[in-house]
Amino acid sequence: MTAPREPRLLPWSGPDDKPCYLITDDSGGPVSRLADTTESTQLGMGTELLAHARHLLPRAPHGELRYLAERLAEALADALRVAESRGRRLRGRN
Repeated sequence: MTAPREPRLLPWSGPDDKPCYLITDDSGGPVSRLADTTESTQLGMGTELLAHARHLLPRAPHGELRYLAERLAEALADALRVAESRGRRLRGRN
């Protein structure tokens, strides 16, 4: 059995928006695979949202701008969480 690594920051939050962590060994498991899939989905949604924003921004009504800004803020928060999680895992491999 391999030794557990540093806890992995998961791409979702718990109650009160607190971070969730996973402790696993190198072989991963179903929660680790779900986290990988969720990260990929979040980054893909962020990419699509950014493309939509670039298309919409030059002529968007104010109501749509607020909605777009809220979604962009959510996507950025997701991307930053993924980056933090992946950065921690990379540091743990060194």
